Amino acid sequence: MEKKTAVILAVEFFCLLLPCFHGGLVGAVGTDDKMEEWGYVEVRPKAHMFWWLYRSPYRVQNSTAPWPIVLWLQGGPGSSGVGLGNFKEIGPLDTNLKPRNSTWLRKADLLFVDSPVGTGYSFVEEQDLAVKTDEEAATDLTTLLIKLFNNNESLQSSPLYVVAESYGGKHAATLGLAVYDAIQAGKLKMKLGGVSLGDSWISPEDFVLSWGPLLKDVSRLDLKTAEEAIRRAADIQETLSKGQYMDAVSLWSDLENFVVSGSNNVDLYNFLLDFDNDPVTAATTDTLTTASRERYMRYLEEKHGSLSDFMNTVVRKKLEIIPENIQWGGQADIVFNSLSGDFMKPRINEVDELLTRGVQVTIYNGQLDLICSTKGTEAWVQKLKWKGLNDFNSSNRTALYCDQGDPTKGFYKSNQNLHFYWILGAGHFVPLDQPCIALKMIGDITHSPAS
Repeated sequence: MEKKTAVILAVEFFCLLLPCFHGGLVGAVGTDDKMEEWGYVEVRPKAHMFWWLYRSPYRVQNSTAPWPIVLWLQGGPGSSGVGLGNFKEIGPLDTNLKPRNSTWLRKADLLFVDSPVGTGYSFVEEQDLAVKTDEEAATDLTTLLIKLFNNNESLQSSPLYVVAESYGGKHAATLGLAVYDAIQAGKLKMKLGGVSLGDSWISPEDFVLSWGPLLKDVSRLDLKTAEEAIRRAADIQETLSKGQYMDAVSLWSDLENFVVSGSNNVDLYNFLLDFDNDPVTAATTDTLTTASRERYMRYLEEKHGSLSDFMNTVVRKKLEIIPENIQWGGQADIVFNSLSGDFMKPRINEVDELLTRGVQVTIYNGQLDLICSTKGTEAWVQKLKWKGLNDFNSSNRTALYCDQGDPTKGFYKSNQNLHFYWILGAGHFVPLDQPCIALKMIGDITHSPAS
């Protein structure tokens, strides 16, 4: 049965290089069986957001538990969930159009959105329309969800789980609150299942403070270099305390390059590895931050195969609706630079508010991640004012396995509506590095009837 389904997925993709058919969502195009739909929503005048919905062929019928939808948000900011999350991590096919056995479609429907506008296939007609804050990004995404969900009872019957990676976690936290408010106000017809923060850039201060001690402990920095990294991180901490967020971006870029140089090119996304041909220092803040963003984009590009050509040829041909003047990822630098003023701002308070409102919040982190290290994540969690934190701290962890007889793949702890997964052997991109346990995890998070 699984082999048959996998073959069908691949065949359907090739068939979709033919003209598209109208789907079930307003303004959407897609397959004639409506298992895939995609389209644009003009979330503001001249600001166009692209989305792509996959309905699961593994859907469990006649279950007491509703079938969930996962909304995947990529990081960067400016990196494409439609591209990276879909074809590199959790979607049905890889860039060779081969079926992915660990696709999250086994547990849920998948909604990929290129957010903020300017990311991936999304675009703005004028550069100054790019969002400048995480809250603005949340407003745009909420507008898209209203357009997709409010007139579709099928979508409304499925709880939506926002799952984010890297900088996408900051957007997930702000989006969670915006969606909650919109639902309460009757503006959005949806069930919010929860918000999941995967290796998420929630507290830049705590992450940069972790880099020096962590790299010393794993022998990538010596005492002298680690102490300098710690000193530089303390400068960032002081700058943030003064609200000088743009200055903090520059100091962060300097620290990142110092750490890479001092560790002989440590991979920021897996501290056990080297990052080959890493960009070196540059002269201005803009180019430094661009180099930092490109590290994120190129990690999957260089280590796991090219994506840009694939998205701008094969996928573009399938979708048919991408404007001729828009290249996948062509406005990514605009997105990153426009959000520079928000880049170093923490979103701990937003996570606190989600917990206080009773929203299910899940945090998961790869053991080997540096840039959003587990050490840093644990530090910002301890800053939560949520009343259940002490009980969470005192609760016991449960070991996680993929199959009986396998080695330990991770640990899990939960109290009330806060849940934490420690994923062993994974770096920044957990679904890519540990697909088996990541699939089990998302099944548990979404209470999928397929679990």
